Amino acid sequence: MSQSLINIAGLTEEQRMMREGVLDLLSRHLPWEKVRKMDEAREFPHEAYNALAEAGYLGIFYPEELGGMGGSYKDIAVFLETLGYYYTGIAQAVTTSAIYAGMHVAKFGSPELKQEIIPKIVSGQAKLALAMSEPGTGSDVAGIKTSAVRDGDEYVINGSKVWITCAHVADYLVAIVKTDTQARHNGISTILVPTKAEGLTIRPLSMLGRRTSHANEVFFDNVRVPASNLFGGEGQAWKNIMKALGLERLGLAAISAGHCFKITEYARDYAHDRIQFGKPISQFQVIQHKLADMMIMAETARQMTFRVADLLDGGFPVVQEASIAKIVATENNFKCADIGMQIMGGAGYSNEYDMQMFFRDSRVGPIGGGTSEIQRNIIAKQMAL
Repeated sequence: MSQSLINIAGLTEEQRMMREGVLDLLSRHLPWEKVRKMDEAREFPHEAYNALAEAGYLGIFYPEELGGMGGSYKDIAVFLETLGYYYTGIAQAVTTSAIYAGMHVAKFGSPELKQEIIPKIVSGQAKLALAMSEPGTGSDVAGIKTSAVRDGDEYVINGSKVWITCAHVADYLVAIVKTDTQARHNGISTILVPTKAEGLTIRPLSMLGRRTSHANEVFFDNVRVPASNLFGGEGQAWKNIMKALGLERLGLAAISAGHCFKITEYARDYAHDRIQFGKPISQFQVIQHKLADMMIMAETARQMTFRVADLLDGGFPVVQEASIAKIVATENNFKCADIGMQIMGGAGYSNEYDMQMFFRDSRVGPIGGGTSEIQRNIIAKQMAL
């Protein structure tokens, strides 16, 4: 294995041990040759996911009273950076269940719902997916049309969702629905839907990247769930979603920062081995500067991410900082992949090498989890523009 470019100075001894442990576990349960095959087959990394759960790593997101480890935000950032560094697919698989969907239950669920669901997420017994985007409403969450109508002790759900990551392997959907179709923000509620519920159909989508934890369409046709499955308060989902965004954007930034380092190392190693004009191309200043730019982008993404983690650990709001980190890390991730492909030339464009997968996997960053354009809108608002 080539020398890592990630500087672990500043990490605690526990964080260093966690990083080493995660990388060792993944190298055994998700060796890189397997990643390539699973990417081509669009196969979810069940073995690695279960191994992470069995080792207790999925508990880092949750408090001890819910069966978790009570990790700090910095711990979470280091963990997700490590997953993103190894392979973004396993990172997305973990965050989809543990943060994007599971954190809604952990923060806003009833005591009974928390005790039922969160320990299952931690142990790997249950996977969750967040069902929010719809065919006509991506960035405009308040415009969703999927309805949940109260009928006695049940809600009846009708509508459809799209781009729902990992829904095909989920046991439960955290569905964002309209309980008041006449209202916008105040008409949105959150409801837990078992994926085995009658009338629920999940259809996989063929995506450009992140193929092992791909997106899906979800259709609700008179799906009935107990009224007690609605949580966080009727009409309160918008406010609750806003409260969860800091951690979500921290997670996205951390994964992208880790991926920047992976891409940079891969391109550097290729440049060392590739001989042109009688010497390795790594000796040409034009290549050195490209790699230096990639390193700058990787380190900048990391610093932005850790800044957000430090603020969250200090109890400070991170609206602007989280949006900046998400933009910088995800856009740098794609830029790194683009430059890496240029360094490798035809080899980078070939399926025989992994750079094409890094390129594909990185492109979703500025789109998913709130587009770069939406993040810039948020920053502009914070600037009183």
